[in-house]
Amino acid sequence: MQIYKVGGAVRDRLLGRAVSDIDWLVVGATVEQMQAQGYRPVGADFPVFIHPKSGEEYALARTERKSGRGYGGFVFHASPEVTLEQDLIRRDLTINAMAEDEHGNLCDPYHGKVDLDKRILRHVSPAFAEDPLRVLRVARFAARYAPLGFTVAADTLELMRQISASGELQALTAERSWKEIERALMEDQPQVFIQVLRACDALKQLMPELDALFAAPLSEGEHTLAALQQAALHGQPLHVRWACLTQALGQAIKAVNQRFKAPRECQELALLVGEMQGHCQRAPELDAPTLLELLQKFDVYRRPQRLEDFIAACEMVARGRQALEGDGYPQGDYLRGAAAAAKAVDVKSLVDKGLTGQALGEALKTERLNALQAYTQAN
Repeated sequence: MQIYKVGGAVRDRLLGRAVSDIDWLVVGATVEQMQAQGYRPVGADFPVFIHPKSGEEYALARTERKSGRGYGGFVFHASPEVTLEQDLIRRDLTINAMAEDEHGNLCDPYHGKVDLDKRILRHVSPAFAEDPLRVLRVARFAARYAPLGFTVAADTLELMRQISASGELQALTAERSWKEIERALMEDQPQVFIQVLRACDALKQLMPELDALFAAPLSEGEHTLAALQQAALHGQPLHVRWACLTQALGQAIKAVNQRFKAPRECQELALLVGEMQGHCQRAPELDAPTLLELLQKFDVYRRPQRLEDFIAACEMVARGRQALEGDGYPQGDYLRGAAAAAKAVDVKSLVDKGLTGQALGEALKTERLNALQAYTQAN
């Protein structure tokens, strides 16, 4: 039995990056031997075990063959006869197909270290094309390592085009696709993820609505990527980044939300930004009734953070269009001031007058409208 550290832990150590998770690979062992040493089996697809003390996962070396459509259409085979090289050749990229033995010696049968030094994302073998999820994974790695100068190898990009043309991307589940999208959006340069998907024709398969923006005469696609890049530069959370990515899709936002089963927070903000961002960009021009409608739509009295997230997304869009000068975003400050004016209305005084139900609601609306009219006149 030989135990190796494999995959991302080896790659990131060689890059000088922090290593968070470690994947362990066991060569030359049986299920029975693992259990005899106290490892607990988990998972049904292929043998993975939990270390009795550290709690880390250890997988038996395996081979696999394509048996159906999609990323799940594989049959796995694990046995003591499977070699390290046989296991590594089924991995996606050469930089992920390296291993270290217990003495720290590098095992690199597919020249991942060379590609690491050349800053190249290259597939290990033709088997890469059997798993459509790898198209998204490579695009995500491109986004992660773009700050280090990594690019996708031309022959790998061609394989990704072949996968896109095959229709295999349609076999991906919403959950698996979203997991890759979510992780990619949280990278330092998430716009590279979209650029790579476009380059291999995957974007038109996964998000044709977004792909169509790049054919628009007003360069809406490039503005969208610039907004997404600004969101990353400003450390915005996932739901703000998703709203920046989808804000120009109009009526298609709902369909894209549902296609990938985006989390509720992402879906809600995306719809609000898509519908209302025009109001935000010209906030000082809005009259009191429009301001009141906007604040009520955001439920600003009970969910103030949602307005802040909306303002953040609209600011990133404005910065992506280079429509801002300096560090401030006066439209956002104006909306915050309007929200403060509306929330300053004393509900208790209306209740003390004996108002309830619909009468209270109408009186409260009138008072808030008066407060906003005074605010617009003063500002």
